[in-house]
Amino acid sequence: MLSLRRLTQSFQDARRGLAHVFRAEQNFRLQVMAAALVLAVVFYFPLRQWETVVILLLIVMVLTMEILNTALERFTDLLKPRLHHYVGAIKDMMAAAVLVTSLGALIIGTIIVGPYFISLAR
Repeated sequence: MLSLRRLTQSFQDARRGLAHVFRAEQNFRLQVMAAALVLAVVFYFPLRQWETVVILLLIVMVLTMEILNTALERFTDLLKPRLHHYVGAIKDMMAAAVLVTSLGALIIGTIIVGPYFISLAR
């Protein structure tokens, strides 16, 4: 049976987690500001529907990766350094995953929006 109270609590938990990441992580705040800038560009240029969808997916991917990175860092901070020296390597790999996702989003976004900026400059 669907419980409205449990569903409401789930949304409150998610909101609280999002607020925590926003308050605690400078990189997340920077990525949110970059996302807002990208969204302004999306609304300014007459992008095709699929281009807008791709850009929105990229934004969601980058922000989700940063949230996952933050969660894994917090978890590994509980373990460090008692259990294994790999904890630092795991944190570095998660940071690398965020970096790769962000660079990929930047490249794909530039490929999509670049021609619009070029035509505007002409």
